[in-house]
Amino acid sequence: MPRFPHIENYRAELARAVAIGGSGNESSVRHCFANLLRKYCASAELTLAEEIREKTRGKTNIPDGVVKTVFRLNHGHWEAKDEKDNLDRAIAAKFRRGYPRFNILFENTQTAVLFQNEKESMRADMKDDAQLDKILRAFVDYQRPEIADFRRALEQFKTDLPSILEVLRRAINRAQSDNKKFAAASRDFLNLCRETINPNVGPDDIREMLIQHILTADIFRRIFGEEQFHSENNIAQKLEELAHTFFVRDFRRSTVDKLKTYYAAIVRAAADLTDHREKQKFLKAVYEEFYRVYNPKSADRLGVVYTPSEVVNFMVRAADQLVHKHFSRRLW
Repeated sequence: MPRFPHIENYRAELARAVAIGGSGNESSVRHCFANLLRKYCASAELTLAEEIREKTRGKTNIPDGVVKTVFRLNHGHWEAKDEKDNLDRAIAAKFRRGYPRFNILFENTQTAVLFQNEKESMRADMKDDAQLDKILRAFVDYQRPEIADFRRALEQFKTDLPSILEVLRRAINRAQSDNKKFAAASRDFLNLCRETINPNVGPDDIREMLIQHILTADIFRRIFGEEQFHSENNIAQKLEELAHTFFVRDFRRSTVDKLKTYYAAIVRAAADLTDHREKQKFLKAVYEEFYRVYNPKSADRLGVVYTPSEVVNFMVRAADQLVHKHFSRRLW
C-alpha cells in the first residue's frame, strides 16, 4: 500500500491543533492544511501566499491562499472552511462574490472540492489518503492556458532576443556616425546622465540604456498603465526622444515587433494581477529572464541587477537633501 508522508504529517499536525485549540474551527486548523499544500506546491515550483487582497468585479476578496508561479502569476486559489459548514453553500457564496473558478480548491478538513475551468472537476474524502493526494496533485499540476502560452513565448523570446540585440547595437553604432540628429541627442543625454547620475557614465552605457528602454518600456506601460510616469520622468522622457531619432516605423517592424507575441503573452498572463506590489514582483521576475538573455555574462557573474548602484546613490542623496531642506534632518 502506498504511503503519503506529507499527508501523514498533516494528520498528526491537525490532531495536535484540535487537541490544543479544543475544536476544528477554521482559524484553529487552517495552518495545518496550508503546510500540507506548501509541500505539494514545492514539488511543482509553486509558492503559497496567504491572504492576498484581490479585486474581482469591483469587490475586494481575501482568499485563504493564492498559489503563485515563479513569475508571481496566479496558479490557483485555496479556501478553507469550518468542518461544521455546509461546504456546497459556502462555495456558492464565494462564487457569488466573484472568486475565480479556473483552479480553486475548497476544503473543511472533511471534504475537498476542486473547481477547474469553471466547473467542479473532483471531490475527495479527506480521510482517504489516496483521494486527498490525487486532488492535491490535480490542483498543483493544473496548467492555465495563458500561463502555458507565456512559458512558450518565453522560450521563443530566449531564441529571438540575441539576434535582435545585435541588430539594435549595430543600428545605434551606425546612427552615431551617420545620423546627426541622433548623435546630438545622444551627446545631450550623455551629459544629462553625467550631471544627474554619475560623471563616469559613458557612450556604451547610453547605448545599453537605450536598448533596454526600447525592449522593456512598452511592457512596463502596459502592465502598470502609467503613461504619466514615462511622460514626466526626465530620464525616461529623454530616452524616448533619443529612440525616436532613429527607431522609425520600418526599423521597429523589422526588429522589435518580432517580440510582439512575447509582449502580448506577458500582458495576458498578468491580466489578473490587480495588486501593485504583485505587479512589481511579476515584472521583477520577467526582468530577470530578460537580463539573463540580454547580458548572460554579467547575470552569471553579478546576478540580476535591477537598478545601477549609481542611480540608487543618486536617489538616496536626493532624498537626503530634501529631508534636510524641509525638515532639517538627515537620513543617517
